[in-house]
Amino acid sequence: MNVIVNNKTETTETQEKLFGLLARLNLSEKQGIAVAVNNNVVSKTNWNKYELKENDKITIIRATQGG
Repeated sequence: MNVIVNNKTETTETQEKLFGLLARLNLSEKQGIAVAVNNNVVSKTNWNKYELKENDKITIIRATQGG
């Protein structure tokens, strides 16, 4: 199954959870990230419950410091 992560195609297992994808991308344990699927924010507490679907568009935003 294919999903789009920050405008790049990623191949996933069928019925993969959002947490599984983030773990493969080494992002599941990172602090300061927000994730939206199809422009809807998914809270960190729901990452392990959210089942990805074909062609989902996932946006991952990392908080940065600076000014």
